Amino acid sequence: MFTKAKQKNVISAEEARQIKRDDSAALILDVRTPEEHRQIHIEGSLLLPLDKLPMKAAEEIPDRETLVLVYCHSGARAHQAVSILLQMGYQNVFSFGGIINWPYETITGGY
Repeated sequence: MFTKAKQKNVISAEEARQIKRDDSAALILDVRTPEEHRQIHIEGSLLLPLDKLPMKAAEEIPDRETLVLVYCHSGARAHQAVSILLQMGYQNVFSFGGIINWPYETITGGY
């Protein structure tokens, strides 16, 4: 399924979109700040800022088997989040980079 990945646990935005379409239980995780999330985000994504991830992941994502697709602004924080989640025992975690490379639907503006 992840044939285009050049790096382990990295997929393209296109693959992330297809996975979400095929698996409604897959979680899209936004690890940016609340302000960044308010400006633009992917509909249905869970906001869990990178600095809160180690303390809140178990509470927000209790099932470590959940398929988690992670994004940030440009990809750096998403890659860090994947590493953190893997170290915490999550099994199915993939970065699809940053929202700047997401050509699909988004929600802009405040709530």
